[in-house]
Amino acid sequence: MIYLQLFLAFLRIGALSFGGGYAAMPLIQEEVVTHYHWISMADFTDLVTISQMTPGPIAINAATFIGLQMAGPLGAVAATIGDVLPSCIVVTLIAILYTRYRNLSLLQGVLKTLRPAVVALIFTAGLLILLPAIGLPGSPDLRMCVWFILALVMLRKLHWDPILVMVLTGVLELIAQVLMR
Repeated sequence: MIYLQLFLAFLRIGALSFGGGYAAMPLIQEEVVTHYHWISMADFTDLVTISQMTPGPIAINAATFIGLQMAGPLGAVAATIGDVLPSCIVVTLIAILYTRYRNLSLLQGVLKTLRPAVVALIFTAGLLILLPAIGLPGSPDLRMCVWFILALVMLRKLHWDPILVMVLTGVLELIAQVLMR
């Protein structure tokens, strides 16, 4: 039963995730935290971090991780197949249709109207990760706010590699934890 639940939950996520992995995060959170209660919100935040740090698409990494945690290797396979199956079908159909009708102004107009919705989904995913990281709701964690601002400066102003920024802020937090004991 759990295999079918994993497959169907991630099939829904895969079918409704327009805009990539980060846009899928609110949908994944809804399914795995709110609907099925497979993990807590704190675990979800960790899941996002782990899924981002490991190679590969973030939504597929999340599906594999949740499936493995809930039902072992077969659960990981069920969740991962559920997540990628809609994309495989849709991309194949779109590729066929796009090559046939790519010059139609109607098609170009539809693609233009989807952009704001994708931006909104990505923004929502960012908020879902940011708010618990800095301690909201409630009082903000000052140290987490400092790491956030530092990471933002390193990424946007100094153009550092994201992996280096993640490792560096992780090491800084580890040092801060050791010093505070």
